[in-house]
Amino acid sequence: MKQDHSAGHNHKKEEGAQAPEADKAKESLITIPREEYDRLLGESARNGEYQDKYLRLQADFENARKRLEKQYQDFSKYANEGIILELLNILDDLERAAQLAENKGANLDTFLKGVEMILAHLYEMLKEHGLKPVEVVDKPFDPATSEALMQVEADVPEHTVIEELQKGYYL
Repeated sequence: MKQDHSAGHNHKKEEGAQAPEADKAKESLITIPREEYDRLLGESARNGEYQDKYLRLQADFENARKRLEKQYQDFSKYANEGIILELLNILDDLERAAQLAENKGANLDTFLKGVEMILAHLYEMLKEHGLKPVEVVDKPFDPATSEALMQVEADVPEHTVIEELQKGYYL
């Protein structure tokens, strides 16, 4: 009887050695109803569709970003084209005035009148593009629009700008 018991014990050891492997196989297999399985397959397919849509949207966004960047570069390149073309006319006028002065073909009054006309044309063109001079002479000093280089005594109220060394402009 002792032998039968030990033989039975040995048999249990062999089953015990195989039991963890069998348990692992059983653990990895899960039984679910067919409807649940079909539903999960559908969810998986929708997940794939969402992933595809996400990747497409990401690519569309990147393409739009690149397109906007190029449009901005083009805009920057051509935005000043009109004003530059207008400045070229004024540049031509200045070159003619310089040639006239070199050839001494005009008297000083005529030359100055021509330069004043060119300046008036330039100021008008800049005004049309939104440039306005900052008026500071005989006005109270404003540190937001001016920079003080020196203080002098004068017969004007204190902190009044009496001279402008370099013009400032609003755009």
